Amino acid sequence: MPMNFRKRHAPEEPEINLIPFIDVLLVVLIFLMLTTTYSRMTELKINLPAANAQAASVRPKELQVLVASDGRYMVNQRTLEGRNVEALAAGLSAEAGTSRDVVVVVKADAAATHQSVINVMDAARRVGLTQLTFATQGQSGAPAAPTAPTAATAQ
Repeated sequence: MPMNFRKRHAPEEPEINLIPFIDVLLVVLIFLMLTTTYSRMTELKINLPAANAQAASVRPKELQVLVASDGRYMVNQRTLEGRNVEALAAGLSAEAGTSRDVVVVVKADAAATHQSVINVMDAARRVGLTQLTFATQGQSGAPAAPTAPTAATAQ
């Protein structure tokens, strides 16, 4: 019986050559760097709303809600103790009484948070006051009359 002294070779595992892949990626990267235009992002400059609306000749009963920059509320010149929706709803209900055709005029400070204004809208909806309007600053700097009231549609 003849003896076979040959070494058995295990099949070689396939090897992925990454050098061509890296070369292609470098070329693509250089291409993208040369063709990309870099634009500097500028911050948004927001102007406060201005209106030239004429004052209404017949004005319904109004509730003026002032929103301070720190989140305090004032309803018809009466400062409210709480800064939450429940306290605001109680203040609106006390000032409106049983009448539901009252127009709520929101006068918010320019630095007031959006959530503070949303709280006013939510409190008015809870009380049943559906007519809201926002007071704006006139173009000359003097306060302008509120525009026609809009119905509150917050859900």
